[in-house]
Amino acid sequence: MKPLMTPDARLALAQAGFSRRRFLKGAGALIVAFRVGDAFELAESAFAQGFNGTGNPQLDAWLAVAADGWVTACTGKGELGTGLFTAQTQLVAEELSVPLARVRLVQCDTQLTPDQGTTSGQQSHPTNFRNANLAQACATAREALVALAAARLRVPLDRLTVKDGVVGAADDATQHVTYAELVGGKNFNLTISGTAKRKHPSQWTVLGSSVRRLDLPELVTGKAEFVHNVRVPGMLHGRVVRPPSPGATLTGVDDASVKGMPGIVKVVVKNDFVGVVAESSWQAIQAAQRLKVTWTTAPPLPDMKTFHDRMRTQAGSRDTLLVDSGDVEATLKSAPTVVKSTYVHPYQMHGSVGSSCAVADVKEGKATLWSPTQAVYPMKRTVAAILGLPAESVRVIYTRGSGCYGINGADTVTYDAALMSQAVGRPVRVQLSRRDEMAWENFGPPFVIDQRAGVDARGNIIAWDYEGWSAGMGGRPGYDTPGNVVTGLLVGFTPQVASPRSPAPAPTEPLNNSSNTAPSYIVGRAGGETHGAGTVKSERVLSHSLPSPFFTGPLRAPERFQNTFAHESFMDEIAAHVKADPVEYRLRHLSNKRLAEAVRRAASAAKWEPRPSPRAALTRTGVASGRGISCVVYEGDNGYVAAIAEVDVNQDTGTIHVKRIVIAQDCGPISNPDGIRNQIEGGALHAMSRALFEEVTWDNEKVTSVDWRTYRTFPVGFDIPSVEAVLINQPDEEATGAGETSITAVPAAIASAVFDATGARLRQMPFTPERVKAALALR
Repeated sequence: MKPLMTPDARLALAQAGFSRRRFLKGAGALIVAFRVGDAFELAESAFAQGFNGTGNPQLDAWLAVAADGWVTACTGKGELGTGLFTAQTQLVAEELSVPLARVRLVQCDTQLTPDQGTTSGQQSHPTNFRNANLAQACATAREALVALAAARLRVPLDRLTVKDGVVGAADDATQHVTYAELVGGKNFNLTISGTAKRKHPSQWTVLGSSVRRLDLPELVTGKAEFVHNVRVPGMLHGRVVRPPSPGATLTGVDDASVKGMPGIVKVVVKNDFVGVVAESSWQAIQAAQRLKVTWTTAPPLPDMKTFHDRMRTQAGSRDTLLVDSGDVEATLKSAPTVVKSTYVHPYQMHGSVGSSCAVADVKEGKATLWSPTQAVYPMKRTVAAILGLPAESVRVIYTRGSGCYGINGADTVTYDAALMSQAVGRPVRVQLSRRDEMAWENFGPPFVIDQRAGVDARGNIIAWDYEGWSAGMGGRPGYDTPGNVVTGLLVGFTPQVASPRSPAPAPTEPLNNSSNTAPSYIVGRAGGETHGAGTVKSERVLSHSLPSPFFTGPLRAPERFQNTFAHESFMDEIAAHVKADPVEYRLRHLSNKRLAEAVRRAASAAKWEPRPSPRAALTRTGVASGRGISCVVYEGDNGYVAAIAEVDVNQDTGTIHVKRIVIAQDCGPISNPDGIRNQIEGGALHAMSRALFEEVTWDNEKVTSVDWRTYRTFPVGFDIPSVEAVLINQPDEEATGAGETSITAVPAAIASAVFDATGARLRQMPFTPERVKAALALR
C-alpha cells in the first residue's frame, strides 16, 4: 500500500508537473527491469560478497530514457543532508549530456534501485563518481546512444556531438536525432562497459559547477516529505518501553494496567521487547507510561570517573598490530629525547534534533517499510530475520528522517515499527521519545591513546609508538546482525563484539589505515609494502578493542576523529618540544605530496606566521590568542585535509572562543564547489560542538544524558566562527570523499591553538571550562 502524501507534498508535485502515474508511465522501462525477485537476488549476491553492496552489471538497472526524453536514474546512495542527491543528478546530466532539469533520480528503494550497501563512511562520492557504478552506467549509455545515432544517421562516430539529449553531425545541423527517438521507453539490454570513457573534468559543463541544492526549495518551504510525515490508510501508532538499565531482562508485563485506556489496540511483547500500539500517538505515549513492566536487576555499570583507566586493564581485548618495524623499543632507548603523552575521548552521541521515526506495514506475509535507514538492502535482510519472513517479501523505501551521520535510532525504530505492525496486522508509525533515542542509540566509542616518539639530536622524529584502547558493542546491523542495535538485542539477536585475541599477531597484510589508527607521519610498512604518508621508519601501531557496556557504532568520522585528535595533538607536542614551527615540522615528516599541499594551502590562506608554539610573552590572566594546525590523509587514501584554528581563551573562566577556522581540502575532481564548502563548514561546526561540549554521562544504572540539558551541544546564541574553505581541485585524480574530512582535523587544531595561546595542553575531550582551567593550573 502506498503512503498518503501530505497536502504540501502533493502541491509541490503538482507545481513541478510530476505525479506518481507520470513517473510509472515515463519510466516504464525501469519498472519492467526491476521486479521484487530481482531485488532479492541482488541482496543475496551483495550479502555473499560483503557489506558495501554489489550494484548491478545491467545498464537497465541504473538508467531509463522515457518516451518524452526524460532520463530516470537509480542510485543506492541516498541523500542524508549532504547534497548528494544534487551531485548525483549533476553526474547523470553531465555524463549523458542532458539538461539537469530533465533528470529524475530515484534513490534507495529495494524494489527499484541497485544494492549499493550503505550510504556512509564518505564512500558515496568515490563509489559513484569514479569509473564504476552510476558514473560508468551513464558513460555506457551515452556511448550506446551515440552508436545508435551513428547507425541511424549514417554518420561516423567521430563526426557526432551530443548536447541536451540530441545527437547530431558536427558539420550538418540537419542531421540529428534525440535520445527519445533512439531508445525512448525501451530497455538498453546491455551490461555496463568497463571501457566506456567518462568525460574528463576539463569537458564538464554541469559537474564542477555550484548547482544549488535541488531539494532545498521543498525543504525550506515545508513541502518535502520526511518519514515523520508519512501517513498510510489505517495507520496506528506505537511506543516502545525500554529496560531501565543495560543488561536488564523482562520478567513480566501487566496488560491489565492499561486496560480500558482510550485507543489502546495491543500490548506487544516479544522476548524482552515491549511496545504499545494505539489509535493515536498521544494515546500510545500515555499507555507506555502507565504500563506496568517488571525487569531483572542488571549488574551495575562501570564507574564513569574511572572508566578510561579501567579500559587499560579490562579483560577480553582483541589486540591488533597494524604495523610493527620490530625496532621501536631499541630506537626509543637510543633516542636522545623521548616525548610521550596520553589522550582521552568520551562516548559521544548523534543527538539528532528530531527523534527517529519509521512506518511499517506488515500483513499477509509481506512487509513494506518507510525508513530513514542508511542501508535499505541490509535492512531488508535483517528485518526479514526479525519478522521471520523471507527477504523477498520485504520492501524498504528510504524516506528522509532525522540527520545523524552514523547510527542514531533510524534502524532500531524501523525494527520497532515492523514488530508492532506484524503484531496487529495493520500499519504502525513509531517515533522514539527523546529519552529512548538518547539513552539507547549507538554511541561513538570512547578511546584512551598512549603515544611515544623518539627524537634525534636534530629534532627529527625517528620512532613513533601508538597504543590505543577503545570499547565497542554492536554497530550497523549490516546484512545479518540485527542484534547490533537495541531492538534486535531485545528480540533475541546477539550484538557483535570483538572476539578476544592477545597477544596481537604480527602484521602480514599491507597497512589498512581506514580508521586512521596509524599517524600520517609513519612509513606504514606492513606486508612487504609501504602505505604510510610519512617518513618515520621505526613504527608500531597496537590497538586493543574491548567490550562496551553501551551500544556503539559509527558517528561521523568514526574512530578517525578520535585517532586524529591524538595524532595531531601529539605532533604539536613534539614540535613544541623541539621548538619547531608546527607547519614546517609537519612538512618535514610528510612524504605524501597531496597532504603536504593541503598543509601549505591552509597555511597560506590563514597567513600563518612561522614560529614555535606557544607564542612569546605568555600571560596568565585575561584573554589570550593563539593558532593551531592539524592535518590528515582521511582513511589513508580517501581525502586530504589541513585545518587551522584561531582561538581566544579566557584564562579566568576557562572558556574557549573559536574565532576562525581555515580548511584546505583535496577530494579529487570537485563535483560541486558549493556542496563541498557546505560539507567543510558543517564538519567544522560539528567538530567544534564535539570538541567543546559533548559527552555521554551515566550513573551505576543508566545513561543520564537524555535531553538537551544533560547532553550539551552548541547553546542558543553561541558565537559561530568564520569558516573559510580552500578547495584544491585535482581533475586528474580519482574522486574521494568530502563529508568527514574536515570534522576529523578540527579538534586537534583547536587544542593546539589553546596551547599556543596559553601554554596549557588539552588532552581530554570535551574541552570544558573546568578542564581548561585544570590544564592552565598545570602549565
